[in-house]
Amino acid sequence: MERCNPKLAEIQRISGECPVFGIWGHEKATELTYYGLHALQHRGQEGAGIVVNVEGELKAHKGLDLVNDVFKDVEFDQLQGHHAIGHVRYATQGQTGIENVQPLLFHSQTESMALAHSGKIINAYELRGQLEKQGSILQTSSDTEILAHLIKRDGQEINEKSISNALNELHGAYAYMILTKDKMYAALDPHGIFTLSIGLLGDAYVIASETCAFDQIGATFVRDILPGELITIEERALKSSRFAKQEKRALCAMEYVYLSRPDSNENDVNVHASRKQMGKELAKEAPAPFNADIVIGVPDSSISAAIGFAEESGLPYEMGIIKNRYVGRTFIKPSQDLREQGVKMKLSPVRGIIEGKSVMMIDDSIVRGTTSKRIVHMVKDAGAKEVHVRIASPPIEHPCYYGIDMSTYEELIATNHSTCEIAEMIGADSLAFLSEAGLEKAIVKDKSLNQGLCTACMSGRYPIDIKEGKKSPLCVIKD
Repeated sequence: MERCNPKLAEIQRISGECPVFGIWGHEKATELTYYGLHALQHRGQEGAGIVVNVEGELKAHKGLDLVNDVFKDVEFDQLQGHHAIGHVRYATQGQTGIENVQPLLFHSQTESMALAHSGKIINAYELRGQLEKQGSILQTSSDTEILAHLIKRDGQEINEKSISNALNELHGAYAYMILTKDKMYAALDPHGIFTLSIGLLGDAYVIASETCAFDQIGATFVRDILPGELITIEERALKSSRFAKQEKRALCAMEYVYLSRPDSNENDVNVHASRKQMGKELAKEAPAPFNADIVIGVPDSSISAAIGFAEESGLPYEMGIIKNRYVGRTFIKPSQDLREQGVKMKLSPVRGIIEGKSVMMIDDSIVRGTTSKRIVHMVKDAGAKEVHVRIASPPIEHPCYYGIDMSTYEELIATNHSTCEIAEMIGADSLAFLSEAGLEKAIVKDKSLNQGLCTACMSGRYPIDIKEGKKSPLCVIKD
């Protein structure tokens, strides 16, 4: 870890995988899916949708907005059904058309299928070309649609075999949910870069990207879906099969650092507890200067790490920055101008707490540097004598090809600048990052349980070969 003190040496945020949610066998399936999506709203703000099985017919409602706004005028009595899947999405390249809002719904002469997807298909460009040569006409710019065409290619029926065969043609990181008139399917990529969990609500089965959605509706966690596993649910029966060999687990580290809610559990590890431990490890590796007065965290995902840092360092934790609850996450905004405006609107320093103090400011990550610079300047403008920044994750120096909105080296500040240079750019009096070893120590409790992490954006070690992805244009939407 490179550390820098600009006074002695002269010392943006991230978007993540769209969430999916599904329920099978409950008379209030549509309403419960709505509440499940509401719990997952933090993962996307560009659109939301639900497809429900109404007496064997799949019906959809979706729109371009927050979950509450998309469904504010919906009469749930008109969408009554016992089985439903839902999706919340963000747009990373400005392509926000309604045709890309999921779940996608497909009809053929013999059967219908709804499809919801989280992740990024690296070989989407190649597969799209193959399908078009075979006569397929794709209707969206989303890589999600590709799986539907692969499943139905050559007129195949939608079943475990056709789904498994189609999944094996995909190269990338993904979590899928599929709904038909008589079954619901869920699948996770062989490396388990994302998470999907199974819950129970009475006799109804529930599938969700984060366990916080179970708490929202009163469901009980049963277990995680395993990498390379295909779950089939029908008539209150759940069946597990394997479409691919389970590879070494490589769960996205940014789930713990930033993306997930603190009340979720990922791969048997609580997110809040792991973030708190990140803060403790950070305090050990990059202690506060002797004159530091207080520790503050950048809301919301850095609060847990700030508490851990304060406990380990013996400094008081204070609420030095408050968040406007009516403004969304800045990383989700599709343009840089909107990102910057979002920072101005959503965070406010507490002058009465930080004025005249030497402040330890804990944040979860630095991607482009825009957000960090704005926050440091806000805290100093509110009267802080010094602002020492500690980041509860390693520097992000490599693009993510698996579904996080960090697709080029040029946009990553840590790729192109040293820690000392970053400190000067954001106006910090000192800056230090958590080491990769410290991050792993905070998250991985038992390596024998296959709790490995994907740290590709930090280390450059990609668990899935990205050579094919480099051929593909980055403008293809990631869902």
